[in-house]
Amino acid sequence: MPSAAAVSVDAYHAAYPALKFAVPLPGVLEVIIANEPRLNAADAALHRDLAAVWRGIDADAAIRAVLVRGAGAHFCAGGDFALIEEVIADDAALLRVWKEASDLVYNMVNCSKPIVAAIRGSAVGAGLAVALLADIAIAGRSARLMDGHTRLGVAAGDHAVLIWPLLCGLARARYYLLLSEPVTGEVAERIGLVARCVDDEVVYEEALQTARRLADGSATALQWTKRALNNWLRLAGPNFDASLALEFLGFRLPDIRGGLEAVRKKRPK
Repeated sequence: MPSAAAVSVDAYHAAYPALKFAVPLPGVLEVIIANEPRLNAADAALHRDLAAVWRGIDADAAIRAVLVRGAGAHFCAGGDFALIEEVIADDAALLRVWKEASDLVYNMVNCSKPIVAAIRGSAVGAGLAVALLADIAIAGRSARLMDGHTRLGVAAGDHAVLIWPLLCGLARARYYLLLSEPVTGEVAERIGLVARCVDDEVVYEEALQTARRLADGSATALQWTKRALNNWLRLAGPNFDASLALEFLGFRLPDIRGGLEAVRKKRPK
């Protein structure tokens, strides 16, 4: 039962130029995290648009479902090094990015449209927040999900304290978040982090067909079910706010420098 109105991709490109968009099926907006040479790491512009785009989607009557993915072989490798350096060095940048990180989470939670994530390759940091806050996350078997904050030298902020204990339980959340332990798509499905795990080569098609089913359903039934379910996340809002504040406090302490250098050596140039 897609809307008769067409989704305006040009309007989204104009409003959120750091992202790419497509309409693969009627009523389905595809949001593409695109910084392929850097494994889709979020620079300042991409981080800003990832936080804001969900409000536009929520208000767009032509959109009935969203599919979010990364360009190429990866979902998103987390924060771009230049953005992290800016946050470390500049108070205004720290406050700006803190607000964007909060907005990203709450805007996804409050977005009325059902969101499907197609997760291939690396999904880390802010990218992992988008992947796991999607209503239905579908991961490839060799996908690599990792929160990564403690490895960087800051508290696990972004989304992790909000949703990991609810998805996989407190014991597993403690293990994976404290150790920054990576999780494959297969393990993520087994412990409940994602809804489904499929072969890498069919991730996009499975996610697209899931988005099609959502777009063909009753908009009010799906949106109101999502609204009710996400009250579990709203209840955990104070926990998330505290974790995010502690994460950004960490950007003013010495450990972040050593952590950033270690991560920089491991990530492809």
